[in-house]
Amino acid sequence: MIKKLLALVPAEFAPLVPRLLAVIAGQASSQALAYLLLVPVLEALFGGDLPRAWFWALLMLVAVVAMAVFGYLQTTIGLRIAIGMQRGLQTRIGDHLNALPLGWFETHGAGPLSRLTVENVRELQQATAYLLAKVLGSIVVPIAVAVGMLFIDWRIALAMLLSAPVLFAVNTLAARSYAAADARAHAAAGEADARVVEFAQAQPVLRSLGAVGAGNRALDAALEEQRSASTKLVYTSVPGLIVFSLCIQAVFLVLAYIVVSRATGGSISAPVAIALIAVSARFIEPLTLAAQLGTGLRGAAASVERLTELLNTPTLPEFRGPVTPGAPDIEFRDVEFSYRPGEPVLSGLTFTVPAGTTTAVVGPSGAGKTTVLRLAARFYDADSGQVAVAGHDVREQPSETLLNQVSPVFQNVYLFNRSVAENIRIGRLDATDDEVRRAAAAARVDEIAQRLPDGYESPVGEGGALLSGGERQRVSIARALLKDAPIVLLDEATSALDPHSEAAVVRGIHELTRGKTVIVVAHRLATIAHADQILFLDEGRIVERGTHSELLELGGRYADFWNERSRAGGWRLEQAVG
Repeated sequence: MIKKLLALVPAEFAPLVPRLLAVIAGQASSQALAYLLLVPVLEALFGGDLPRAWFWALLMLVAVVAMAVFGYLQTTIGLRIAIGMQRGLQTRIGDHLNALPLGWFETHGAGPLSRLTVENVRELQQATAYLLAKVLGSIVVPIAVAVGMLFIDWRIALAMLLSAPVLFAVNTLAARSYAAADARAHAAAGEADARVVEFAQAQPVLRSLGAVGAGNRALDAALEEQRSASTKLVYTSVPGLIVFSLCIQAVFLVLAYIVVSRATGGSISAPVAIALIAVSARFIEPLTLAAQLGTGLRGAAASVERLTELLNTPTLPEFRGPVTPGAPDIEFRDVEFSYRPGEPVLSGLTFTVPAGTTTAVVGPSGAGKTTVLRLAARFYDADSGQVAVAGHDVREQPSETLLNQVSPVFQNVYLFNRSVAENIRIGRLDATDDEVRRAAAAARVDEIAQRLPDGYESPVGEGGALLSGGERQRVSIARALLKDAPIVLLDEATSALDPHSEAAVVRGIHELTRGKTVIVVAHRLATIAHADQILFLDEGRIVERGTHSELLELGGRYADFWNERSRAGGWRLEQAVG
């Protein structure tokens, strides 16, 4: 655990780690020396040799002063590392999350991630600033006392050394049972966090359905599981703590028995016996402290394991060499992809989108249309085959270079709980206010800003909750307009919008795609009809391709799709008569 904990120390603070370990060792050694010097001090004192007693007492005082100095240095260095760990670890976690494939997030919720980034990092801070010194001290001090005891009485020293593996075995068994219970408690707490956030965000829906309070079974179940897991964690940790404490006291009784036996047998004097019992008490003192810190230590160990597991999760390989983008075209060459093994989503996909043209991807639900956009933006890597953007394989160009070439606009728009202007500026952080306003006007976001109390500085709420779906789409389009990348990856989402919002979104899309290379997962008939190339996907394969007129003349799947959508577009609701 200690090795893994120290491996998480940020690189800029790594040089402090050897100093920390050195002062901890110095403090523990000074403490052990002070304990051992009790023997000659008491022996000389009870023997009436005051000058000799003063000599040993002065040496003990030096050891105590050294222990205090080392303790001060340990505290200051430990706090410096702990403070650095907070920022360094959280930044490292953020950078690592940013490099993970999106598929990882589908199986890891926001609740556990939040606990990992905040609570577990805080536990590691406390472990570095406080627990580490106590734990290492509880190991070094008894060992140093036992080694020093070899020069006083080898029998007691042997008993001390033999007790170490027994105590280690007991602590290991307790840690194993605690680890399983802690994993359950962590998972339950993460699920409860996620459900509470979900409950808060979904209040309009829940209230309209009367599913609040005790009626919200998902939240109730998550909170009950958290209570049950926390109770189980307590019941699991307490027995191990009690057994370990009893073993420590048993070790002290054995040591005391050896000392008394040797004293009654005449092998050692009464003053020496008293001193040895005092040293034996000091020998178990750090072990008793370790027992008291056991739960915190195991919790820190569990946090170390979770953070290490996250940071060891494989990221998308990052290409480091310089790359000069070519013409903004896109090419898929025999691409195979699946989200889960044995369930292919795309099979043998091959097509080219020439620079400055629009390719519409259509087909039934689940055909893999949105997956095409995700692979082009390298949200995932293809299982086999090649995806090339701007003349280079997406895996053979730096992520920054690739993402500078593309502007993804997806159906599910996420807005940060910031102002309208800040959400648009995410498209290009160095954009001026005038550039932000021009992009907003082109996407018709200016209409939204006019009705908000603080205009462009009005907050949009968590996830954009204060805006409608169409308004969030317009902000997303404004972001992409501000970025002004040569390639647009567009997943149209106008079917659920009111006519005014749809018209505004469509105008924004026209501005966004003008003169650009576009792949669009199309739902609007006008978008499909005006595309330079249409790909009809079914079960991850291109079953038809061509222009609108070519595919209609073919009379195949696309023609059926077009005719069905055309008929649906003419549906009207009429008032019943009679």
